[in-house]
Amino acid sequence: MRLHGWGRYPVAEATVLTPAGASDTARLLAARAGQPLIARGLGRSYGDSAIAPLVIDNTRRHLLLDFDPASGVLRAEAGATLADLLDVLLPQGWFLPVTPGTKFVTLGGAVASDVHGKNHHLDGCFSAHVLSFELLLADGRVLECSRSAHPELFRATCGGMGLTGILLTVTLRMRRVASAYIDQTTLRARSLGEVLALFEQHRAATYSVAWIDCVSGANGPRLGRSLLMLGEHAEQGGLAALPKRSRTVPLDLPPQLMNRHTIGAFNQLYYHLPRSTHARVHYEPYFYPLDGLLHWNRLYGKAGFVQYQFVIPRAAGTAALQAILARIAASGRGSFLAVLKTFGPANDNFLSFPLEGYTLALDFKLEAGLLPLLDELDAMVLAAGGRHYLAKDARMSHATFQRSYPQLSAFQQVRRDYGAVGAFASCQSTRLGL
Repeated sequence: MRLHGWGRYPVAEATVLTPAGASDTARLLAARAGQPLIARGLGRSYGDSAIAPLVIDNTRRHLLLDFDPASGVLRAEAGATLADLLDVLLPQGWFLPVTPGTKFVTLGGAVASDVHGKNHHLDGCFSAHVLSFELLLADGRVLECSRSAHPELFRATCGGMGLTGILLTVTLRMRRVASAYIDQTTLRARSLGEVLALFEQHRAATYSVAWIDCVSGANGPRLGRSLLMLGEHAEQGGLAALPKRSRTVPLDLPPQLMNRHTIGAFNQLYYHLPRSTHARVHYEPYFYPLDGLLHWNRLYGKAGFVQYQFVIPRAAGTAALQAILARIAASGRGSFLAVLKTFGPANDNFLSFPLEGYTLALDFKLEAGLLPLLDELDAMVLAAGGRHYLAKDARMSHATFQRSYPQLSAFQQVRRDYGAVGAFASCQSTRLGL
């Protein structure tokens, strides 16, 4: 079948195997010895990290195996989704310790991408809350990995994009909450400098994220105008889920609809919409604003789009972000889904993405001239000491990747030590020389 990531670019022909359980997965792995493969969950990484000529579909293994209501420690199969966990555990007063911008992600995918959320500046990546996991190696062994048992394999697997083995189960600690609601504060910033100052002023906020206008004012005072949304778990409101009212984009929209003028009009409207400074909102629209619109990736047309996410160290932040935003605005290519967050200190996993500083994620419709622009932006990110997120990457060069991740050689050594080289590979890892 033809497979792609959430950005729908690139596309590859793949043979997809769907084992029923751990023993079946091990049998298939042994039968395909000598032919590299990659595990895949719901396919929500944006590029080619979960596509390959041979793919193991891990979604049938989705059971929640054990939960301790006193400590919040959960053990589940790697194919269980964040949505599954919330459906079962939020009514009991437990929430995810870290969540990305969609709940349609498997536990295995969350570990393999070492996902981050709006609270990274305080709580780190997803792996900071993972106690252990079971990993199926290329030779059929199953190892339980933690910070004390096979710690180097733990560090390589968290953020390792599925290149060390196949995750079978994950044990993590959930977060106690009193309500399904978030007390949200929305602050309007007239420029990039103003929103970065607001981030610093509100570093104690549990959650913080900014929508940023990357179209208006290429070199003017409006460049980077933003809406900063702070959040705290509410003490009231109850633990009930919202009624299921998802809408869907039923077909691919004409790509001509997504252009500088429509994006500019949207950004102008969104920035100036009347809104309350303080509001109590359900967790779903706060954390997952796009999950209520199924197949929203069709908005960009059949050719798809590229999500471009990078991090810039704090010391280089303002000047580098200013230059990158100016280059994007001058190009005439914009993104109405531009999201700015702050990161706390990096962890010690070999390929985890965050560095202490600022991260910006933008969606670009795939069209002529886009990839050369992104190559330009790559050079600007590298010059500032930054790097790109592998879970969003669809086109980064081998050279850019090597310059971005200083622990790459240690990661590869762990893969060699545990027989993963030549056994696990994706289109992305082949492109990046792994």
